[in-house]
Amino acid sequence: MSGAPRFSLRQLAYFVTIAEAGTISEAAQRLHISQPAVSLALNDLERALKVQLCVRRKAHGVTLTPTGTQVLHRARRLLRQAEDLEGEAGAGEGALAGVLSLGCYVTLAPTVLPPLLQGFSALHPGLTVDFAEATQDVLQRRLLSGELDLAVIYDMDVLPEMARAELFTMRPHILLPADHPLADRESVSLHELAEEPMVLLDAAPSSHHALGLCHAFGLVPRVRYRPTSYEVARALVGRGMGFSILVQRPSNDRTYEGFRVVIKEIAEPVRAEAVLLAWPRAVTLNRRAEEFLRYCRRAALPAGARPEPLGAQESQA
Repeated sequence: MSGAPRFSLRQLAYFVTIAEAGTISEAAQRLHISQPAVSLALNDLERALKVQLCVRRKAHGVTLTPTGTQVLHRARRLLRQAEDLEGEAGAGEGALAGVLSLGCYVTLAPTVLPPLLQGFSALHPGLTVDFAEATQDVLQRRLLSGELDLAVIYDMDVLPEMARAELFTMRPHILLPADHPLADRESVSLHELAEEPMVLLDAAPSSHHALGLCHAFGLVPRVRYRPTSYEVARALVGRGMGFSILVQRPSNDRTYEGFRVVIKEIAEPVRAEAVLLAWPRAVTLNRRAEEFLRYCRRAALPAGARPEPLGAQESQA
């Protein structure tokens, strides 16, 4: 067949493993084959594509060339499509099979992921959902590199290359220790906390968002602590070591240590923040991803969320 490619899916899979492992020897171990076989597959792939994909140095492993990086992204997508074809062909009409790779922003994961995974898996028992938790900059890079199909993120610092569907919105709030002098108030002004230490969740884009809110109302917060973990931020607030500005609203009002924290609405006019399901604009969603998007629109929402109309259209902007 004259139009058949001169490379194989196996060669692409070996190349992806080499890129992820960083060395030929580590790739061979992961693939359970010999190093010469891995090197030969890489050489054959480069010969078929007529490009250099890697720079190989004995003491430093392999480094992708710019072309190699581009090919890596395409290779991941081709392999994913091949898995789709194999899974759908063997699953029977209407059934979903294979693997859905899902990312989720770290603070959303504890409350958003479990119900979505449980409900979707119950509907599609033949499907495997792999998930990764990370900050939004990392998740978006992994989406663009083809490592993830979809990611649940906030509508903050979203790259223009991303398509998105809005799932629900949540209003940011102030978190205070239960014994704070303002703890009995329904809402608290940011200006009332201007002289108090701030616990800033330093996991992009949460830090940008919290600081942006303060700056929008003419405040420069006294940031005392910069935890990268949501629960550490809550723990510091629980001990009275500062206040925090957060979006996620867990049902539990206790920290891991058992200290009580209270959520207070922000008195200033602040907008609700959208939670999105995002994917690269250049990628057509496979059937697994389409079904997951459809399910997410109808799933139970976390506390404090406001649903969008089920008929809302995805944005390609």
